[in-house]
Amino acid sequence: MITQSLIDKYHVPAPRYTSYPTVPYWDQNAPDVEQWRDSVRFSFEESNARDGISIYVHLPYCESLCTYCGCNTRITRNHSVEEPYINAVLKEWQLYTSILPQKPIIKEIHLGGGTPTFFSPAHLQILIEGLLRESVAHEQAEFSFEAHPANTTLEHLQTLYNLGFRRLSLGIQDFDPYVQLIINRIQTFEQVKEVTAQARKMGYCSINFDLIYGLPVQTLEGLTKTIQQTLTLRPDRIAFYSYAHVPWIKPGQRRYTEKDLPSLELKRQLYELGREMLSCGGYEEIGMDHFSLKTDSLYLAESEGTLHRNFMGYTHQYTKLMIGLGVSSISDTWFSFGQNVKKVEDYLALVNENKLPVFKGHFLSAEDQVIRRHILNIMCKGSTSWSDATQQSPSLADAITRLLPLQEDGLIELKEPELRVTSKGKRFLRNICMAFDARLWANQPKTTMFSMAE
Repeated sequence: MITQSLIDKYHVPAPRYTSYPTVPYWDQNAPDVEQWRDSVRFSFEESNARDGISIYVHLPYCESLCTYCGCNTRITRNHSVEEPYINAVLKEWQLYTSILPQKPIIKEIHLGGGTPTFFSPAHLQILIEGLLRESVAHEQAEFSFEAHPANTTLEHLQTLYNLGFRRLSLGIQDFDPYVQLIINRIQTFEQVKEVTAQARKMGYCSINFDLIYGLPVQTLEGLTKTIQQTLTLRPDRIAFYSYAHVPWIKPGQRRYTEKDLPSLELKRQLYELGREMLSCGGYEEIGMDHFSLKTDSLYLAESEGTLHRNFMGYTHQYTKLMIGLGVSSISDTWFSFGQNVKKVEDYLALVNENKLPVFKGHFLSAEDQVIRRHILNIMCKGSTSWSDATQQSPSLADAITRLLPLQEDGLIELKEPELRVTSKGKRFLRNICMAFDARLWANQPKTTMFSMAE
């Protein structure tokens, strides 16, 4: 049983580990542009023919600010920004394809934001056709996009379906009208129902709903109704996230105060309520924060031990190379990370000068790569092992020492050289991964950088 004292004990700032090292701990000696090109080329040559590559496109524009959101966004109702931004993304893609020795095989495309459906269907078509023009689609290619239920039209769904998209993620957060008002994220249940029905009828085979617990003014009664309504629509996947309160990063969250947030006890109850209702509704818990039906590829991937996690979140597909396009996007060659500039104006200026807009990054050391593998194993498989030399690192002994209290609390089973996360420990994956995070322990932050683990 998860007690409140256990929640209190592990209620500490912790990374979400979409990468290791996490962005605040990237080295100062970041790769320069030429080194970054070399890393992309090397990773491509090593893996393209076997695995293909993934593409993430960040589309930052939104018509209004959702105050809970921690993403890099640009708020505007001026849709004339669409065309120059799409042109810049395609130009950035050309800068990458010009350094590749052959056509890339695209295994994944994901459109994130911001609000991808801020863009017109016509502009999204230009974007996707431009990405595919000099590429080859993998036979198992999977294309997905995030959407706001209130502005996703039948034309959006049809245009993207015709281009090969089969996965759709709808940002719901909560159906409670009062919560929606506070976080400025307004969509009705009827709108969500209509978009879901249209997508299913069209042939979309995996629909995800994003829900959040711990939002301001959220109540047990309100969340109960939200999940009941969600279950009637039967999405294939549900991301059930803990709200990340980071007003020092996202000033929009200052619209409300900590007094408006649920207490730790109430937040625990919200989580337990949601988890129980989803489980009783036929959903299986996948990794961290995710639930899916047994028919969904995410469940099948976890069952087969092929679940993967990257900057786009959980995926059933693995690629070594992920290229991020657009403002603030992060690329991953496995050997290094590179992040684009964060301001739209800077991004447009650099790309239009035929310069890759990468402004920071990190070369992974041999130890980084070992630790990264352990953290990925914990996040995706719920276990890891250091049975041979390739799985060991100088910091492993310290990590094992830090794991002992988690074993005493029943969150893990530690039988060297193996670790297994218990069912009780699934809720504390971020805390378990922290034990391996050598860079964090070597340089404890003096200010708050991460949201709370619980």
